[in-house]
Amino acid sequence: FNNSKGYGFIAPEDGSKDVFVHISALQKSGLETLDENDNVEFSVEEYNGRMGVGEIKLV
Repeated sequence: FNNSKGYGFIAPEDGSKDVFVHISALQKSGLETLDENDNVEFSVEEYNGRMGVGEIKLV
């Protein structure tokens, strides 16, 4: 996740395609940022015509 750009990607453990995550999803979930190798649970929703993270939490 790149704080200065306000977005990043999550690499699912099952090896499926990376999922886009926008800063608004983090803010909605009460998070400020994500660090590399953070373990998270998340839902996938449509975001501006593309699929991306809806809700997210650290585990």
